[in-house]
Amino acid sequence: MVTTATRIRRAVPADAPRLAELAVQLGYDVDPGDLPERVSAILADPRADLLVAADAADEAIGWLHVELKPSLLSPIAAQVRGLVVDERHRSAGVGARLLDAAERWAEQRDCREMLVATRVTRERAHGFYRRQGYALLKTSHMFSKPLA
Repeated sequence: MVTTATRIRRAVPADAPRLAELAVQLGYDVDPGDLPERVSAILADPRADLLVAADAADEAIGWLHVELKPSLLSPIAAQVRGLVVDERHRSAGVGARLLDAAERWAEQRDCREMLVATRVTRERAHGFYRRQGYALLKTSHMFSKPLA
């Protein structure tokens, strides 16, 4: 553990290269060239946000993508679409601060529930979410089909 974040802020397109590096630590090999457009799209969407934990030099040491999840089957909720903290800064409260900021964002949009999906193999993440007050709701499979 190196240091904790000095502040939580909204991402900016210039954060894209660093967000790509952190995505690799999460297990996603994203093309850094694709991130500026994705970051801009999320920031332009009133139903989503991208939060960054920044260190004293204002470099991203973690990020959280949150999105509203409307449904016919339940009241509106917010869902964490991705959360990662630089491995050098883990266990210092950075993830908890990002999650807290996302929960406040969701409450401001009248969400009654916060959801997060995590791979069954991410046992450390499961413990983190349980410590933050989350309970296991269900286990499911996600399928994918490439489109032309």
